[in-house]
Amino acid sequence: MSATVEPTVVIVPGLRHHVADHWQTVLARRLAEAGRVVRTVPPMAGKRLSLDAQVGNLAATLAPLDGPVVLVAHSAGAITTVHWAARHRADVRGALLATPPDFTTPLPDGYPTPAELAEHGWTPVPRARLPFPSIVAASADDPLGAPERVAELARSWGSQLLQLGAVGHLNPASGYGEWPQGEELIRML
Repeated sequence: MSATVEPTVVIVPGLRHHVADHWQTVLARRLAEAGRVVRTVPPMAGKRLSLDAQVGNLAATLAPLDGPVVLVAHSAGAITTVHWAARHRADVRGALLATPPDFTTPLPDGYPTPAELAEHGWTPVPRARLPFPSIVAASADDPLGAPERVAELARSWGSQLLQLGAVGHLNPASGYGEWPQGEELIRML
């Protein structure tokens, strides 16, 4: 009888990357303290807006891993993940795609414009079914993605759609440093 191998959890952050009190950072720390193997896709100095750099960085993070993986992506990290899945393969058990943004509509001030996102390769966002199970965690009041647009993405990716209620963009600005439900969703995957 062989032992079940715990998947490595790979954190795929959004464009702002590492934020000390972000739920992804808290999650990575908690899982590592519990003995889980956790990897975080490192920041790309000076290449924050380059989709190709982000996808290549995720591919490079996954390449040396031996065994199954669960991807935990937030915001633009979710979009990086679906672009990666359209180009690469790995032993992915599943992906948690939290509050993916809608890059086809203007984002709030301080975020890249649709033209900037297109120039750097982010659009069009792949609409193919993902080759692994996935959960899209959606917010009813996300300023970066209207619920109906996020639901369309989830359907096209073949993802289970989980409506979280009014949680903003599920980030520290919305009051989410810890997000215990994220750990439950990882266990489901």
